[in-house]
Amino acid sequence: MTVSVNQPDEEIQVLQFLKKEHASNRNLIFASGERDSLINAFDPQWPGAVPYTVLLDPDGKVIYHEVGSVDILAVKRAVQKGMNERKPCNWN
Repeated sequence: MTVSVNQPDEEIQVLQFLKKEHASNRNLIFASGERDSLINAFDPQWPGAVPYTVLLDPDGKVIYHEVGSVDILAVKRAVQKGMNERKPCNWN
């Protein structure tokens, strides 16, 4: 899922961008001009810069976050670690 922090009146431009990028996941736009409440809801440590990527486990725990470009290998490691914490592998 993506959540846009654009202003509500920029919804058309956000939708055009997502279509251009062929975004097939669920996409939300924050329906308020008050960005700080969205930022604090996601991660109080988020400085507010975008892009901001946060990866949540099924319980809502932040297992990865990054301001700027995403490190795909770090994301993969966070996903693997999160999955192992939920159901550790038994190699025996």
